[in-house]
Amino acid sequence: MSDRLDYRSAGVDIDAADDAKKRIKAHVVSTLTAGTRGEFGGFGGMFRAPTDVAKPVLVASADGVGTKLKVAIESDRHDTVGHDLVNHCVNDILVQGATPLFFLDYVAFGALEPAVVEQVVAGVAAGCRENGCALLGGETAEMPGVYTPPDYDLAGFIVGYVDEDAVLGASRVEDGDVLVALESSGLHTNGFSLARRIVADRMQLGTGDRFPGSDDTVADVLLAVHRSYLAIMKPFLARVHAMSHITGGGIPGNLNRALPVTLDAIVDTSTWEPPSLFRQLQSAGNVDRAEMFRAFNMGVGMIVLAPERVADDVIESATARGVRAWRAGRTRRGSGQVVLNPE
Repeated sequence: MSDRLDYRSAGVDIDAADDAKKRIKAHVVSTLTAGTRGEFGGFGGMFRAPTDVAKPVLVASADGVGTKLKVAIESDRHDTVGHDLVNHCVNDILVQGATPLFFLDYVAFGALEPAVVEQVVAGVAAGCRENGCALLGGETAEMPGVYTPPDYDLAGFIVGYVDEDAVLGASRVEDGDVLVALESSGLHTNGFSLARRIVADRMQLGTGDRFPGSDDTVADVLLAVHRSYLAIMKPFLARVHAMSHITGGGIPGNLNRALPVTLDAIVDTSTWEPPSLFRQLQSAGNVDRAEMFRAFNMGVGMIVLAPERVADDVIESATARGVRAWRAGRTRRGSGQVVLNPE
């Protein structure tokens, strides 16, 4: 008679899953807000609908952190990518003027490691606390044959709200609006496939080696947490016209999403020097300038399109929070194009 089979012999460890749930409970509970209903461990998370605006509209988004995960795995540092995930999603809905309500996460392993789950969820919880949103639920999956240990995948889902009459976007942008650039904290969560190849193949560095031009390690530099701009921008949501979160596609591939078809955005690239990280990657990889601006944020994590009278207030707010901000151009009559000037 053949040996008995059980779930664990097929690659799924229920005991490890139970251990992971116990480990993350305190992190999840630490994020709960006044709108949260129900208790940890329910089949569905519950949240009371907001009542502080006349016509509330829910704004939802989903994202991941891409191959930044490989840096976390290679360096065995898993507490930052969860924080990245929340901040990225917060910024995505912020550009429409939305304030986050709650967040859900999904982590999938080839072989579930409770300690790694705890680190990831601790990072998610830190991001939720920073942005005032509840970690309302999530899923931890063990999927042998789909992922090869120690690899895992991570995704997040956010829901926020905004008054229907206060939604930001291209329809509000006017000729002559100022482009206010808000400094990024590094690569954020985009361009890692190219960055990792440059670091590994051209620089021939591991995650524990010192990054060129820096006193920090490769892991320190590449795992810097994706910055949230909610605290800076929340006081100005009723006064600015639009925002663009500079993610995959860089400034040209994201700023255009905030433009009407009647206006261009003229970005004066001489107003800032890309941080050393980007210059080192460009030099070591022999990457064309235009490709750098498509693959990376080049030191700009968010661009705010604001009336002249508001631009300086946004810059002052960012500066007060330790984030560099500057005037990086204007809108003008055109056809919805982003022009990097000088080329």
